[in-house]
Formats: sequence, C-alpha cells, structure tokens
Amino acid sequence: MFDWLRRRLRPRGSAPQAIPEALWHTTLAHYPFLAALDRAERQRLRRLASHFLAQKEFQGTSGLVVSDAMALAVAVQACRPLLHLGPPDAPEAALRWYDDFVGIVMHPDEVLAQREITDEHGVVHRYSEALAGEAMEGGPVMLSWRDVDQAGASATQGYNVVIHEFIHKMDLRDGEADGCPPLPAGFMGAPTARAARAAWLKQLLAEYERFREQLIVAERFGGAPVWLDPYGATAPDEFFAVACEAYFVNRPRFLQELAPLAPMFDAFFQP
Repeated sequence: MFDWLRRRLRPRGSAPQAIPEALWHTTLAHYPFLAALDRAERQRLRRLASHFLAQKEFQGTSGLVVSDAMALAVAVQACRPLLHLGPPDAPEAALRWYDDFVGIVMHPDEVLAQREITDEHGVVHRYSEALAGEAMEGGPVMLSWRDVDQAGASATQGYNVVIHEFIHKMDLRDGEADGCPPLPAGFMGAPTARAARAAWLKQLLAEYERFREQLIVAERFGGAPVWLDPYGATAPDEFFAVACEAYFVNRPRFLQELAPLAPMFDAFFQP
C-alpha cells in the first residue's frame, strides 16, 4: 500500500486524513453512478469514505497488493447506502452499521468456496460455489477486485458486489439474515418496530415471490429473461441485497422492475 493509505489505516481509529484530490476525481469518474450524485452528496460521500478507510483494514490475497485506488474504490461503494443515514453535521455516524468488523479481504477474482449442507433425510451434500463476495456475521467482508473494478460498467445490469455485501452487513445488524434491517417504531407510519418489520417483510416477500416466478418462466418456459441478478431468487436476504444493488446503481431501471419497493427503500435509505 502507498504511504497515504498506510497513514489512514494505521493506527486504526486515528483521525482521518483528506483524500487526495486527483484520486478522488479519478475514482468518481470510474463509477458514473457515484459521479451523478449532486455536489452536497459527493461531499458527504467523501467524508464518509475517509472515515471508513480510517476504521477498516485491507488485505490482499493470491499476490494481490491493495493500492490506494483499490481501497478507495471499495470505500466509496460501501458508503453509498449510508449516504443519508447520518446527521448532516456528522455523516460518518452512519458507519455504526459496519462496526461489527474491521477486515476486508480482497481476491483478484472470484473464489471457489467449499460448501456442505445436510438435507431433511440426513444426507450430506458437498459442492463448490463461485463467490465474488461474502459477508460473514461479525467477521470480515470478502470481495473480488475484478468485480469491484468493473462496477461502473456492470451498473447497467444493476450489479454491484460491494453494495451487495455491505447490505448484508446492514441486514445482519439484528442478528438475522432475513432481508429486513433493524427498523424503528414509526417507520412508514408503523406504531412499533415489530409492526414496521412485518410490513417491510410483507412487501419484500411479495416482490421476492414475483421475481422467482419470473425467473421460472424465463428458465423453464422460454419467457423474457429477468434483468435482476438471478441469485436474488435463492433466498429473501439475497433478494434484498440484489434489489439494493439495482436501487443504488441504476435507479431508473429499478423503478421499472421493482417499483413497489421504491417507497420502502426511499424511506429507509433517504429518511
């Protein structure tokens, strides 16, 4: 890592330093969905990213050396969901959503993870799964640098691995990966936090089932291909993460495909 990033990450928790001007503008230009933010939002994002880098530690694997540009690329995308969640005078307070971990592990490309599940008959099934990212409860976040780097181009498909994994971190704040982050009483008029959660899941699960049906029609009966990443059909928490990717990187298409989720997501991410 270069000296600038070392100063920002060591010691962890020290006061953040300003992101170099040239690096900041180069990073925004690489990710048009971030460059499109208005001036005030870009300033908030820059402050958030600076504090994020002061709190997290990056590690490259398989010979990958994490440069300043690579770390900042992760930081700005990870902070995008938090942009409006902190107070105006201290947006970095929103980073509490990510305070259950420190490490970010970067791989050059996708990795093969060995999985093992036991079915209802007690039979153990072992298989390999290609991963572009993974968020572990209370543990580090793993990311494929290739997918991080190509996020500007893949925004047309509503795909963003960094946002996906950090949405999982937000979902897991209450200890359960179910597609619903912790919600306060009063959210969208709900009298209690429990009622807010029930309303959120009702809407999310309705869209999840609709998406699964669209995917079945596309794959089995030659219907129109789905736009959203098919991985979202594997579980409600994955659907939530996949939908959030699209929400943040390609809002116009998101509104075409998942309009019923927009009021709920707006109320949460842009309170």
